[in-house]
Amino acid sequence: MEYVNYLVTAILIFFIIKRFLPTKGVNHISKIELKSELKDKNKQFVDVRTPGEYKGNHISGFKNIPLQQLAQKAEKELSKEKEVIVICQSGMRSGHASKILKKQGFSKVTNVKGGMSAWS
Repeated sequence: MEYVNYLVTAILIFFIIKRFLPTKGVNHISKIELKSELKDKNKQFVDVRTPGEYKGNHISGFKNIPLQQLAQKAEKELSKEKEVIVICQSGMRSGHASKILKKQGFSKVTNVKGGMSAWS
């Protein structure tokens, strides 16, 4: 019985750690790197914050697709042929959005470290 408890604990720890590890194949850029990327018309820019957050302050060129709608809208509104650069307020939601996009087959996904908080 004790063995089963250790096994369950180990599995739980594995899933908790896996949740916070960076997604394989996702690039991470700083706000300084983002500034130079904004000029590239072959890239797609997605802000995954809520519509209210986006309306309050956003970077020109970023399209608002809230995180909770991303899985449904990504296939229709984004091209898998172009790189997708994702931002949120702090980098947590955009990190989760990056995982969603990778699972849906987007090969070029970049997350902005620090999000809008770093941009200000």
